Amino acid sequence: ALRLRTDGERFEFDDLLAGRYEGGVDDVVLRRNDGVPAYNLAVVVDDALQGITHVVRGDDLLSSTPRQCLLQDLLGLTRPTYAHVPLVLAPDGSRLAKRHGAVTLHDLAVRGITSAQVLARLGASLGLCDPDDVVTPDELVAGFRLHDVPRAPWRLQPADL
Repeated sequence: ALRLRTDGERFEFDDLLAGRYEGGVDDVVLRRNDGVPAYNLAVVVDDALQGITHVVRGDDLLSSTPRQCLLQDLLGLTRPTYAHVPLVLAPDGSRLAKRHGAVTLHDLAVRGITSAQVLARLGASLGLCDPDDVVTPDELVAGFRLHDVPRAPWRLQPADL
């Protein structure tokens, strides 16, 4: 792998949910052993080329953001605004993964779970409705406020899988 040597620099940024965050940067992998650009470099360049201004992603990636800040600074790229949201967890509290069951709308439909039920469960995870409500995307958008996003992970129930 090709790495960028760092001196343990520390980077700070303001996250819309986590607030002010500071983290150290270890040596950053730029190219993997198989020749493919590594995630941190690829996402920084890709976001810049697409003109991405806001990045919303799982809070498990919060600690990798200082690496991306370093790369953005070195490449002269504008930093996007970040919002790291809590993860959806499996019923056992582990990170949700394919091993926990259905992962596509089609898989869920085969199990009798409609797209309307999925929408309501997503809304419930944000505190916008109850899991069994009938809601539209427009209704959820109208009620959404970033500062109201729960700060704790949302745990799926076994019936949701």
